[in-house]
Amino acid sequence: MAAFLQMNIRLNSIKIVPGRYSSLTDHQFRAPYRIRCAAASPGKKRYNIALLPGDGIGPEVISVAKNVLQKAGSLEGLEFDFQEMPVGGAALDLVGVPMPEETFTAAKQSDAILLGAIGGYKWDKNEKHLRPEMALFYLRRDLKVFANLRPATVLPQLVDASTLKKEVAEGVDMMIVRELTGGIYFGEPRGIKINENGEEVGISTEIYAAHEIDRIARVAFETARKRRGKLCSVDKANVLDASILWRKRVTALASEYPDVELSHMYVDNAAMQLIRDPKQFDTIVTNNIFGDILSDEASMITGSIGMLPSASLGESGPGLFEPIHGSAPDIAGQDKANPLATILSAAMLLKYGLGEEKAAKRIEDAVVDALNKGFRTGDIYSPGNKLVGCKEMGEEVLKSVESKVPATV
Repeated sequence: MAAFLQMNIRLNSIKIVPGRYSSLTDHQFRAPYRIRCAAASPGKKRYNIALLPGDGIGPEVISVAKNVLQKAGSLEGLEFDFQEMPVGGAALDLVGVPMPEETFTAAKQSDAILLGAIGGYKWDKNEKHLRPEMALFYLRRDLKVFANLRPATVLPQLVDASTLKKEVAEGVDMMIVRELTGGIYFGEPRGIKINENGEEVGISTEIYAAHEIDRIARVAFETARKRRGKLCSVDKANVLDASILWRKRVTALASEYPDVELSHMYVDNAAMQLIRDPKQFDTIVTNNIFGDILSDEASMITGSIGMLPSASLGESGPGLFEPIHGSAPDIAGQDKANPLATILSAAMLLKYGLGEEKAAKRIEDAVVDALNKGFRTGDIYSPGNKLVGCKEMGEEVLKSVESKVPATV
């Protein structure tokens, strides 16, 4: 609560962000180009970062990641102005809405946004528009961050933490490119209605326009081009009309990327193949709901959902960077959370949001160094390593940031 008192928000004028759906023009994805670098000390660059801790373990992991981001930045000549704002359940408790207008304004005017986690049992019975999770929908939609990048890599140090056999999990390194602002989560018509028989009917519509498919496909092709040159498009074209169009548009774009090998897979088969032979995948592109499910499945291959960061990017404006894990209210405030996904999200913020690859590499190297030294939070612990809490893991990464000199990017 003390932190919130420093936010300079006008509590009596806070309003929910309007719920308008707005489509984007069809331009090739470019990033990063959204930077508004502020005045800084001589020889330094300054960036405005919006911090949205949110709920549950969110404040704990954001606090750790902020310290790591600040240290890595200072070693690379970067300065940050952090503005911490309430969102989700924390905002509901404070002002009665999950997405205060002041929070959205601060996010929109920043150079990048680092988010913790949103939601919790406490608000499960709220009406839909007063659920904490609605803040994520508002952020993603109104910031127009349509491309969600979710890496899933099995680090050698954590291969034994995977739920799969070592020979299956070892060497897995994939990127899931998820369309984030369309599909069944945003499609109309939607809602719960009464039919002609007086029975309740729930309606959610899976809908994609050609330009929405094209722009996410271009991101995926460009991503695959920078990796191992293999792209698998996941759909359900044998059943869903939206997927038939999806496959048609992705296939048509393939001729523009002759250096990328394109394949297609139905989502049910993809879910099975992720467990049977995950190393076959390099880059996966898929729609909103399939990407939501498959990326969580992929997280368990890596050993823990607490290890996976994400980046959500648009054609303009700030990017949104967050761990893919939830708020974990059952362990909130107990110093048990794994902060590494959020720390790695800060690295993605530097790399994809600000174009500061050297600082990003410092953080990535520091995480690997801390793991090499045997430090583990409970979710990735195995015998023979040192069990630590959220704060201590952050302190060890900080030490490694200071001591390790990253390789030239």
